[in-house]
Amino acid sequence: MAKPYRPTRAVTRPPAAHNGRMAGKRVALVLGSGGARGYAHIGAIQVLAERGYEVVAIAGTSMGALVGGLLAAGKLDEYTDWVTSLSQRDVFRLLDPAILAPGAIRAERVLARVSEILDGAMIEDLPIPFTAVATDLGARREVWFSSGPVDVAIRASIAIPGVITPVMVNGRLLVDGGVLNPVPVEPVIGADADFTLAVLLGGARDHALSVAPTKVSSAQRPPAEWLDRFLKGAAGVWENDVLAWITSRFGHTEDASEDSAAPSGPPKVVPATASTPEQPVGPGYEPAPPGIGLTDVAAMALDTMGSLITRYRLAALPPDVTVTVPVDAAKVLDFHRAEELIELGRELTASALDEAFPEDAETAAPAAQIESVAEIAAAQVAPG
Repeated sequence: MAKPYRPTRAVTRPPAAHNGRMAGKRVALVLGSGGARGYAHIGAIQVLAERGYEVVAIAGTSMGALVGGLLAAGKLDEYTDWVTSLSQRDVFRLLDPAILAPGAIRAERVLARVSEILDGAMIEDLPIPFTAVATDLGARREVWFSSGPVDVAIRASIAIPGVITPVMVNGRLLVDGGVLNPVPVEPVIGADADFTLAVLLGGARDHALSVAPTKVSSAQRPPAEWLDRFLKGAAGVWENDVLAWITSRFGHTEDASEDSAAPSGPPKVVPATASTPEQPVGPGYEPAPPGIGLTDVAAMALDTMGSLITRYRLAALPPDVTVTVPVDAAKVLDFHRAEELIELGRELTASALDEAFPEDAETAAPAAQIESVAEIAAAQVAPG
């Protein structure tokens, strides 16, 4: 049953292990929203396990709820084996398009496999306390799933507006928890943990996010004034063919030739000048470039909103350790890139822990010593 969110007073407690002291080993884990970037959660969990940390409470939103629920149920290794075997073609086959539905895909094929892995697990019976966060559109508030079937809670929490269809649970119309709480620290603040570690999936690109609005004019300006700024912000978010279309319309690339090797990144752009005549642009604005789909716009809008919400929420309840995955690490539906994103999560988590607990870093075990999270958990409880 979904439990309505109630404002929670901040609990003031000193970080467990900063200022040169070694960390305690009990971790409250917070896993944020961010589509396929959520594979980085798996890497973070692997590093925690390899270093001997015990996860004693989990809260997750969207992909964080999916990974967190599987971890709490002891099924994360089986899920990891599955997703790391998926090719891009396999992922396309799993995406079931929703015609005339309030979302681009239903995600029922994916959830069927997740439900099979979970095998009827109930939240209240999990060995690790777990909370999945969703958003109630009717009540305009977040809900916390603290009991009931794990797969139902996950399905509600991953319903990205415009991308994955919403669901009705006990009379509530539910969508992705990231709409209101992209990084749900609140459910774990009462956990008996030494420190809280949060994994954010919407980190800034190569420039800091500003909360101040930008004042602009709607009067049309020549491309020479805005093209470079636009492409710097769009690189890593849109595909190269989209950027190339914009470039071809408003500027030209440097040193383009048939014999040159294909570029690995977005084209280098020279804004249109007198020698490269500008094309007419109509009444002062242009339609979106070809190749920008509904899911792209919905995901980018949610990322933009989530970044601001996260900043305000974490200012009130900052975790002790934060792992930040850049928003341009992957697109929301890049679910064929599991191995790459898991490895990114490992690298970023190891770096964050080393910075927070430098003395622990000296005794950290090599990553290859233990093969799975389940083996590590068994090793922690084994006698002698």
